Amino acid sequence: MLETTIGLQCILNGDPLSYAVSPTRRLLDLLREDLRLTGTKIGCEVGRCGACMVLVDGHPVNACLLMAYQCQGRTIETIEGVSPPASGLHPIQKAIVEEGGLQCGYCTPGMVISLKALLERQPCPTREETEEALCGNLCRCTGYEGLLRAVAKVSTQDSDVSDNQQEAE
Repeated sequence: MLETTIGLQCILNGDPLSYAVSPTRRLLDLLREDLRLTGTKIGCEVGRCGACMVLVDGHPVNACLLMAYQCQGRTIETIEGVSPPASGLHPIQKAIVEEGGLQCGYCTPGMVISLKALLERQPCPTREETEEALCGNLCRCTGYEGLLRAVAKVSTQDSDVSDNQQEAE
């Protein structure tokens, strides 16, 4: 059998990546098995749970549904890229911990990715916008109230910073 590979060049967590991938390799498998970025979780494998959520050009995408070669020339961010070890927790991660938005933690990386994308797009989202942003993420342990409180907390902090900056002007 003839094994074919495709050259993949993209940006992964801020760094250039050049990798030969099989045309049948999913992004999820490339990340977890080849690159050992195991923060992106395997869940349903059919795009319904959000455990494998990553950002592709700033948009949340299920890595189980995306072939690796489809990332050619794109920017990919995994949970490992959200808060590199030297930088501490991202504000949404910190708020999730403080507001009790996690329990077992399995869904947390996908939730963080989805909420980070929401907050970058809409710094002060409504409850309805937050619920919509999380509609592709399932949590079986804690429910969503802690996550909703975390987004409200981060939004309030961003709003307070914006208000203070406007007052200074």
